[in-house]
Amino acid sequence: MAWVESIQKAIEYMEQNIVEDMTIDSIAEQANVSPFHFQRTFAVLTEMTVGDYLRRRRLTLAGEELLTTDAKIIDLAYKYGYDTPEAFSKAFRRQHGVSPSEARKYKRKLQSYNRLIIQVTLKGAEPMKYSVVEKNAFQIVGIKREFACVAEEENVVGIPELWEEVNQNGTSDRLFQLNDGVVKGVLGVCGGVSDEQEKANVFDYWVATSYAGKVPEGMMSLEIPASKWAVFEVNGPMPAAMQNAWKRIFSEWFPSTGYEHAGTPEFELYTDENPNSPDLYSEIWIPIK
Repeated sequence: MAWVESIQKAIEYMEQNIVEDMTIDSIAEQANVSPFHFQRTFAVLTEMTVGDYLRRRRLTLAGEELLTTDAKIIDLAYKYGYDTPEAFSKAFRRQHGVSPSEARKYKRKLQSYNRLIIQVTLKGAEPMKYSVVEKNAFQIVGIKREFACVAEEENVVGIPELWEEVNQNGTSDRLFQLNDGVVKGVLGVCGGVSDEQEKANVFDYWVATSYAGKVPEGMMSLEIPASKWAVFEVNGPMPAAMQNAWKRIFSEWFPSTGYEHAGTPEFELYTDENPNSPDLYSEIWIPIK
């Protein structure tokens, strides 16, 4: 359960410094993981970004102060991180459905988000089928795009659009043909975060396959380091089955084992079956230590 405790420690840090100008680096440091992996884990567990959580909590607390104190709206705006009263009012209305002045004047009910507590269910869940394997380093080839770690809405749209692109232009067919069998299938690889990308809060997402030969024209390569892997079976249509599997891995499997994420690239493995098939078989590969 130390893994859950480390995530909760980071959440407590956010709460204790809710009106301060925190960085994702300082938050992730509390959980003893990289900013990239903290943001990814947080989003899987809570279905919102770190930025979303902070914004919702700040506007919740601002609303409470608005209704229970005589604090000026402009002071609340600055206290909770907004440069202007106009920006504060816009964000306040988006969350609460009314402006700050309307909320105070008419004592309107506000949308409240309570402080987050990570709860993990370890009993009564369906069994997860997985194996632990060790593999030497191997090369993948394919195409990559850069995405912002914090732009969850952008990624929800952008990554599926990338898959649609490679499926329509024949790239995925070509990758299946290139596959050398080290890891069978086409991979969606998340990671490969350089120091510069860490600072810029971005990461690389690859659509690729394992291939040891010369890098084909129009593609790039990445070496996946030698690792011990937890390989999870995923059964069911995309994307619901994959999303559900990720959530169970972070909320059930990691907390109940002694393993930690190794911090190197992880990937989803796809076959050439119909992605809408209820019997679709896929896998999630996570490097562990």
